[in-house]
Amino acid sequence: MVGISSFGGYVPRYRLNRMIVFASMGWLNPVIITNARGEKAVANFDEDSITMAVAAGMDCLKGMDRGSVEAVYFASTTAPYKERQNANIVAGALGCRDEIRSADFGGSLKAGTSALLSGLEFAAANQGSKAVICAADCRLGKMASMQEMVFGDGGAAFMVGSEEVIAEYKGSFSVSHDFVDHLRGSNTKYDRMWEERWIRDVGYASFIPQAVNGLCGKYGLNPSDFDRIVYPCYYGGARKKINGLLQVEAEKVQDDMLGTVGDTGAAHPLLMLAAALETAQPGQKILLVSYGSGCDALWFEVTENITKAQDGRGVSHWLARRAELDNYQKYLVWRGMAPPELGIRGETDKETRWSLIWREHKAVLGLVGSKCKACGTQQFPPTRVCANPECSAVDQSEPVYLADKGGTIFTYTGDMLAASLNPPAIYGNVSINGGGRTMMDFTDCTVEDLAVGKAVDFSFRIKFYDPKRDITNYFWKAVPAVEEVK
Repeated sequence: MVGISSFGGYVPRYRLNRMIVFASMGWLNPVIITNARGEKAVANFDEDSITMAVAAGMDCLKGMDRGSVEAVYFASTTAPYKERQNANIVAGALGCRDEIRSADFGGSLKAGTSALLSGLEFAAANQGSKAVICAADCRLGKMASMQEMVFGDGGAAFMVGSEEVIAEYKGSFSVSHDFVDHLRGSNTKYDRMWEERWIRDVGYASFIPQAVNGLCGKYGLNPSDFDRIVYPCYYGGARKKINGLLQVEAEKVQDDMLGTVGDTGAAHPLLMLAAALETAQPGQKILLVSYGSGCDALWFEVTENITKAQDGRGVSHWLARRAELDNYQKYLVWRGMAPPELGIRGETDKETRWSLIWREHKAVLGLVGSKCKACGTQQFPPTRVCANPECSAVDQSEPVYLADKGGTIFTYTGDMLAASLNPPAIYGNVSINGGGRTMMDFTDCTVEDLAVGKAVDFSFRIKFYDPKRDITNYFWKAVPAVEEVK
């Protein structure tokens, strides 16, 4: 039996009320008020598709053996690199072994389901080998555009294999069309779309039923046989039309999270599936459909193991962990849509020395430290000599993955003089649980949220961006831990 063994999701902390966007830009395009309901999830200034994919992957791999992962796939239409495999960055941050298969998927909004299908086929062809599929997007629409109102940021992740399967993969059906509704060239920053009626009537309302009916015809099913139907479509009228064409009750159709997150591009059908699995019951049939340059339709059947995975992972945790972003101009600066003045300190050349990055790549990507085999002392950064003065063993250490351990605040400060897109820059010393102490930035918080001794989690984030060479560098930051509400 091959299928989904674990799932995870990620929604950024900050949410932008769409009426704030309309209040700022409605004078230019008043019609955007038709999409002004609710809020959209907004990536922080130090987040992008890679960091959100890692966050979803960390959620998915909670309690899992990372050494057992045989493949890592990353799906996005907004990956930061065209020639540096993004999936390898994700795999390194997740603490996976070097001896794995990795691949990037892009070029279409159905890239997420294409990656999931490839992961399932990989598992089936390799005696159930485990693969992790991460998807995330951070798409941009021009100011005062419908895309700006609708697009949101987020990610999702799944582990597939043959052990402890929570949703068995039963089959799929795909259709592919060179149908241009949304378009973004290789040198284009903003999404461009064709007429909405074209997208609704010829796109969503045609291709989704084609994929669903194709799957049902292939396996002798009816759309009404499914207990939960998951498909992305941010047009309310089109969703009603599709439900009617499929002859399914609206109650069976998964909420599209448009009013709380927005459309997260290639990640969106997977994000919706993660949300559906949080409340799924054994025996239920789930139909997952993507949309973009055609459709992928996947059939899953929930197993008895689902209750083991419904432990707080998924989407609900991140939806509850929210903060208002009440400043539209801050959103523009964070997304690079408005150039700010950062002062002389912001003009420092940020050239990356790749030989140094390679020597320390385990520590940088995976927050990998060292643990002395002689006395058990844990240390970060990793060292050849044991940090315990009573031991001082040389070359007697083994690597240890620290990104999922968390820590506590030892010192912190807010610096208004440092160049930052979200001043003040907040940083300090963090004591890692189990041993080791290092300097870190704090993110997703204010100075008032911090206190010495307070627990923190670690989050993979953008450390700095080099605009001169178009290079994004990553490292781990500390986020105040949030106590789960029981």
